[in-house]
Amino acid sequence: MTFDTHWARLALAFSVCLGGITVAHAQSDPVVLTITAPKAAPLVAASFNMKFLKSLPQQTFVTQTPWYKDPVKFTGPLLRDVLAAAKAKGEVINAVALDDYQAKIPFSDATDYDVIMAHQMDGKTLTAKDKGPLFVVYPYDSKAELQAVRFYERSIWQLKALRVE
Repeated sequence: MTFDTHWARLALAFSVCLGGITVAHAQSDPVVLTITAPKAAPLVAASFNMKFLKSLPQQTFVTQTPWYKDPVKFTGPLLRDVLAAAKAKGEVINAVALDDYQAKIPFSDATDYDVIMAHQMDGKTLTAKDKGPLFVVYPYDSKAELQAVRFYERSIWQLKALRVE
């Protein structure tokens, strides 16, 4: 057993002992999203790789955004499906980006709107250089109320973590 394999197995065992979910496998498929709910009983701790996120039902929509001149096609799982996979519940989602920028998203947004965690934009995989690996996107064109600054501010890109409170 290699050193990396040993630590990966220990991390998985530790996660399982805490009631957490880990679906990343070694370095070939790294964790792209962690979800925690420190106030939940039992503790929620989940780590997801891109393969797992792509295995969830995928949604695609085209919408105008304040960041691009033309409408953009986004693809990814619904935020509510990702939260359900982690068994996370709460009132507020504190979304954290790779650069530690944070945005607060009401948990109700996940149920009230078809918010997705986009991993593709116009059919191309998102990378850290172009708002990836994950970008929280609302279907802005679906309802006039979503075309507001408060929803644009919740649309965090380069997402790495969700802390549910």
